[in-house]
Amino acid sequence: MTLRMAAPEDAGAIEAFLAGHAETSMFLRSNLAAHGIGERTHPHGTTFWLQDGAAGIAGVFGASNGGYLMVQAPDADAQVWQDWVRLLQGRLMRGITGDDVQVRKALAALGLRIDLFSVNQAEPLYRMELARLDGARLDGAGAEMRPATAEDREILTEWFTTYLMETGLTDDVAQAREEAGARALAAGRSGAERLLIEDGRPVATASLNAQVDGIVQVGGVFVPVAERNRGLGRTVTAARLREARRDGARMAILFSNNDAASRAYEAIGFERIGAYRLAVLKAPMFVGEPA
Repeated sequence: MTLRMAAPEDAGAIEAFLAGHAETSMFLRSNLAAHGIGERTHPHGTTFWLQDGAAGIAGVFGASNGGYLMVQAPDADAQVWQDWVRLLQGRLMRGITGDDVQVRKALAALGLRIDLFSVNQAEPLYRMELARLDGARLDGAGAEMRPATAEDREILTEWFTTYLMETGLTDDVAQAREEAGARALAAGRSGAERLLIEDGRPVATASLNAQVDGIVQVGGVFVPVAERNRGLGRTVTAARLREARRDGARMAILFSNNDAASRAYEAIGFERIGAYRLAVLKAPMFVGEPA
């Protein structure tokens, strides 16, 4: 077997390796930072497997308790991917994310049919040093932002339902509403979701889905249909990043779902650096079960 399960004493070496591939390792790094090695109850708690090389760790493979697989193994060959799939047998899988090339290799080893996925696409990967928010770019400079609360649950459920359908994460309205309701409830409890306020009412939302070591990853930017074509996506993203910078962040990462979003991010100052693949199953399954 070419892989071994990580132990708590590997945490420092894992972080050092992943930091060298920061832009495509944000979920792995943030899960490790927040939950360590061996956490078995929180959805983001992650089991890590390591590929050892001549100079130390050469690859990191993860599976969260919630069913999401994550990879950072740039030099892994076909045997390593097959070995990981054997280690995953019987584990819950909802999807997999990571560097486009690596995720395609993982999917090939898993052998899952393309029709099992609601989304399986490479998305443009962007990076920006947050110092670029200074100067002539005023997007979000005077925006009114506030954390979501329990009172926002109804409107967020509607917004998240639309978001899930538009991004292709599901084509089932009932499933979208169920997932959106759960996310809206969590957003009201945690305060992690930020709302852009205009004339006293919410008009857009943005959140960070990972943050570690001065780097934040933007996720879930949404503008409702009635408020589009006014630059609010650009404004809410920039405002959220200004807030992150005040809290000590120095760099932002994101991957874009569509051309309009890409243009908005580029207008703020993001630069494309690669491709990131997001593959989400239509329905959860256990690795190895008949499709």
